[in-house]
Amino acid sequence: MAEERIIRVGTRKSQLALIQTNSVIQMLRALDPTLKFETLPMTTTGDRILDSALSKIGEKSLFTKELENALLKNQVDFVVHSLKDLPTTLPEGLVIGCVCKRDNPYDAIVLHPKHRGKTMKDLPPGSVIGTSSLRRAAQVQRLYPQYKIENIRGNLNTRFKKLSEDDFYDAIILAVAGLERMGWQSCISQHGRLQVLTPDECMYAVSQGAMAVECRADDEVTLQLLHKIHDHFSTIACIAERAFLRKLEGGCSVPVSAFTEISDYEMSIRGGVFSIDGSEAVQHTVVTDLRFPNVPIPSQHAFVGIHCQTPSRKNEYTSAWMAGEILADGVIAQGADAILSKAKATSKEEIIKEHEKKKQEQSNRAMSSGEPASSLGYTSSLN
Repeated sequence: MAEERIIRVGTRKSQLALIQTNSVIQMLRALDPTLKFETLPMTTTGDRILDSALSKIGEKSLFTKELENALLKNQVDFVVHSLKDLPTTLPEGLVIGCVCKRDNPYDAIVLHPKHRGKTMKDLPPGSVIGTSSLRRAAQVQRLYPQYKIENIRGNLNTRFKKLSEDDFYDAIILAVAGLERMGWQSCISQHGRLQVLTPDECMYAVSQGAMAVECRADDEVTLQLLHKIHDHFSTIACIAERAFLRKLEGGCSVPVSAFTEISDYEMSIRGGVFSIDGSEAVQHTVVTDLRFPNVPIPSQHAFVGIHCQTPSRKNEYTSAWMAGEILADGVIAQGADAILSKAKATSKEEIIKEHEKKKQEQSNRAMSSGEPASSLGYTSSLN
């Protein structure tokens, strides 16, 4: 008798990550109830370092590296990510096997209970807005220079607790998709504490709202399994956005944003690049007919790390990929390269300062405890 296959699934340990992983498992089980799964929760670098802004840590794969290592070591068959956490260049041998149907990609302001019934523009000058995202901070600061932006880290539960109990933040900015997956949006909205931000107020992160499943590129069995939950137009939009980000060589250390709409076969993608303080901004829009790429269709099987699950529609993958690249060229022509250079230089300085601060704190703890500094938990990833 053949041994029953158990599909091993890697995930982060946070409540939201587990909800997302279980939703993918449930989608697959709904299509084939005989499938067996085992979940392997892991702690990532981004989960461990909670007292630094993401942009100051100096690591590209903050929430993915440990999961990807497990894939490469054949310890798991696939891992579930928020696609916005995945770098645009993946480790050799790995691929995004599918992109699930995209949920609400927008950001939202969640107000402190004392501001119930208000909107962000009603807050008093000097109000503190919490976010760990340079992209959100830059866009909010640009619209509301009278407010103060402060870093806030931790999972959704932790950030809500800080908002409600610390009485330091007047509001925090979160992704609507995360709130919906946790089942919190309607409750917060009913209490007059939620304001969803429009693209004119805050364009979202590249691939925000989309869940992705990463697997080994040569694992045909898993790729065929994931084809069942692949969503074509969510994939197309995310390819365009990731191509835009990759050409700009962006990441969490620079404020880059996007807004994509697809109607029939026409795709419109707007991209934005902002200075860290929000004082400078460049935006550009590209509209394309997905059916007719302006370059030959390439032989590759993946576009910005995303596996082509529908080869018969590879022309649309190609059009989306090129639209993202053309969009990047458009913002660069308007001066985005200078804004990005300044942002990257500032972020690099902040990373160096943060690492020096951590090393000093580690050294101080070592002196007081008598233990070697290397045993106290913080390891620099700065080269």
